[in-house]
Amino acid sequence: MSYFAAALVRPRQGWIATELDLDEIEDTDDAADLLREVEPDAELALMFVEADDEYLVVFRLDNGDEMRIFASDASFADESRVGAVLLEELDEIDVSSDDDSDEPELIGQPAGEADLLADLGVSARDLLALCAHEGMLPSDVMLEISRKIGSADALTQLRGE
Repeated sequence: MSYFAAALVRPRQGWIATELDLDEIEDTDDAADLLREVEPDAELALMFVEADDEYLVVFRLDNGDEMRIFASDASFADESRVGAVLLEELDEIDVSSDDDSDEPELIGQPAGEADLLADLGVSARDLLALCAHEGMLPSDVMLEISRKIGSADALTQLRGE
């Protein structure tokens, strides 16, 4: 399974984007270490992992130590070694409600903390809706999130778009 991993790190001003190689990580602490290496003093570091146009993982590190993770589909852990490492300890998200008419119809089973970007303007509901939107690839979701949080220029420059 192929993947693309991008770090979006916000030091005091602006955003820094760089591609990450996750082939050697053994656990989520290793992934956090990779993010710390991009900008050790960053208040906020995000890692987006998209795999085979099917799976998206958002990994957040605040002040270099508080780690939070969201996955669009928990089955990524069964499909990839990188997925297994990143999603090892995540619980699936219960997205059912009494009124299903407003809920997006999810393609996979999301896991982790869907509200990890809420303070940046992407609510849990918005994130789940983006992941469920028909025709949206993980790369599209990643770009839309980066637009909402103000890091789109750095991401598009990294991706050469």
